[in-house]
Amino acid sequence: MKKVTLLGDSIRLIGYGTKVPELLGDGYTVFQPTDNCRFAQYLLRCVFDYKNEIAGSDVVHYNAGLWDATFLFSDKKSFTPVEDYCKTLLRVTDELKKLCPRLIFATTTPCRTDMPYNDNGIIKSYNDAIVPLLKERGVEINDLNALVSKDIIGYIRDDDKIHLTEKGIEDCSRQVVKAIKGKL
Repeated sequence: MKKVTLLGDSIRLIGYGTKVPELLGDGYTVFQPTDNCRFAQYLLRCVFDYKNEIAGSDVVHYNAGLWDATFLFSDKKSFTPVEDYCKTLLRVTDELKKLCPRLIFATTTPCRTDMPYNDNGIIKSYNDAIVPLLKERGVEINDLNALVSKDIIGYIRDDDKIHLTEKGIEDCSRQVVKAIKGKL
């Protein structure tokens, strides 16, 4: 029996995390918090809070970034500066490596262009900053951003402009499962 851990924000919680256990099928157990791991610093806290559940995993698939890249105020400054985002995710990675040797990081998915608190250029800059650093640490990258960017209208809900549609959940779930099985 292979043990898989899924960590991340709502793209995991109400998105691909709802389908991955079923798609993995027999031979896999999946741990994922019922909590939304939100932004990078909260994800770091989740690694601490759930370290006993994560320990012994054969692979951990994780993501963070939408909350970090979001801007809530008129100054359009991101919630987490990109430098802090990278430092925190590297710390998350280092802590996860103590619990599991195989890590997969999912890039931050895009939003609809009329999303008032996120911008795909900023999201891209966060992905561009973290991906090379994680690759240097031997983390596999699951490029969910590239997948979703091919059909933002089909993959991102119109009502909230940021979460996955059913089609987005299905296709992202398949890509997550492929990455997990490929790592094992």
